[in-house]
Amino acid sequence: LINTALYDYCPEVIEAHVKRGDELIGHGHTNSVRQGDLPEQEERQLLAYCRERIRKESKVTPRGWLSPWISESAVTPDLLQETGYQYTLNWCHDDQPVEFKTRGGKLWSIPYPQELNDIPMIVARQMDGRDFADMIVDNFDEMLQQAQAQPLVMGIALHPYIVGQPYRLRHLRRALQRVAAARDAGVVWVTTPGAICAHAAAARTARARRAAPAPAPP
Repeated sequence: LINTALYDYCPEVIEAHVKRGDELIGHGHTNSVRQGDLPEQEERQLLAYCRERIRKESKVTPRGWLSPWISESAVTPDLLQETGYQYTLNWCHDDQPVEFKTRGGKLWSIPYPQELNDIPMIVARQMDGRDFADMIVDNFDEMLQQAQAQPLVMGIALHPYIVGQPYRLRHLRRALQRVAAARDAGVVWVTTPGAICAHAAAARTARARRAAPAPAPP
């Protein structure tokens, strides 16, 4: 998740992620502006500017968006679809990808965590690093069990200036080792929101084809 202001102040940070093969996701120009407060035309300009800036600077076109402060207006999904984005991370209403209908076409909503997120948990609710790590493990184990019946998406939102503190980092490492062990055993798919979106879209297309009536014989 990147603010495009990073290109002005520390482009080497984004460059390192690009070299590593990470997905770049639009996250506004700066978190000092609440997207949901903007008039529609200014919001459209923001979305288009960030998409084009990332494409120009990093030579990749972002497919996804998370609004700064997860702030959106009544027309944000419409504007995202109209400015070329394929999915949003703004909504937390489900643990599965959901296809939205906007005024111009379809937009995917990919789950983004409001609970497994160090800002609301550690900063707002004053949870310590040990409890936050336990929360990740408990959530993971429960969702792993539920996923026997249906595919689910579990995200973990981390901010290095919070969980990167050494006394918190050692607990986070313990939690992520639990996730990594399941990944190495082939039990879970550790991936990006863009890959999840592509997988969900392909699955939806496949289901539609299976449900389509067979053509009438000539």
